[in-house]
Amino acid sequence: MAELMVRDGTWTFDDEVVRIVPGRERGVHKLRQDLGEFTVPLAAMAGIAYEPARKGGRLRLRLRDGADPLLQVTGGGLPDEASPYQVAVDAARVDVAEYFVDAVRQALMLEQIPDGPVDRYLLPGPSVPLTAAGVDGIASFDGERVHLEWRWNTSETKRHWGPRDFALADLEAVEWRAAAGLESGYLRFRTRGRTERFAPENDPNSIELWGFKKESGTTALLAAAVAARLPHPSAGPDKTLTPGTPAAAALAPPAPEASARPAGAGSAAAADDHDALLRRLRELGELRREGILTEEEFTATKAAVLQRFHTTG
Repeated sequence: MAELMVRDGTWTFDDEVVRIVPGRERGVHKLRQDLGEFTVPLAAMAGIAYEPARKGGRLRLRLRDGADPLLQVTGGGLPDEASPYQVAVDAARVDVAEYFVDAVRQALMLEQIPDGPVDRYLLPGPSVPLTAAGVDGIASFDGERVHLEWRWNTSETKRHWGPRDFALADLEAVEWRAAAGLESGYLRFRTRGRTERFAPENDPNSIELWGFKKESGTTALLAAAVAARLPHPSAGPDKTLTPGTPAAAALAPPAPEASARPAGAGSAAAADDHDALLRRLRELGELRREGILTEEEFTATKAAVLQRFHTTG
């Protein structure tokens, strides 16, 4: 068990999940507080790092691409102070932060968690119901329907359409963009079959965003809550192995091809072999978690991979 308690909140790791509880002090971003307590499973993590600074430093948890609907829908647009996956560490907690990093890294290595992208969400997203305000409208989501109401300052185009209401089945995607320079941001709900694109101030399916005020940051949470209930953007057909090929055999370590290696390339070839075998271990762990490999197939193939790893060392 590893636990880090700082002003921004408390992080706890129990070898399976990181539990994140945001701080309640003034200065902790409202988005973090609105998101509330949540857990990150080990399978969703790509890495963790402690970044030292002149006084203390910062702890950052990196997730696999596509694992979290909040990160997926915001596309890196959250400012540092709003991100729930980093905390400022004061000088008195540096040793604890470094111990926390070591504990998570060791678990990732022992469980052979791959760091590549995923095609399904591994976090459930923010809880509902949610209401979020933009410049010209207010959006609400109850888990099944999205509703948009316009403010007094909305455009005539949006007023003409009136209040908007969408069922999840009507939506193809939700888009969120922070404002950049003089260009406004938006929270947009893209309906199925619709191809027109309007500026945010005239789009009846979106509300306009300016800056990243603490109040309007809730629009990112609402977008993530909707995204979590829509098909994952990277989802594709079910992964299947070649018919008639045992699952374990399909991922067996490749046979060495020493004769094909040019003279003097021994060290480089060995490094390539090690990289390939490490990737193979990650693939094996992923297939076991998805139920494609049985426990017996996983154990046997892992042993073969490790034996090849040692013989190429």
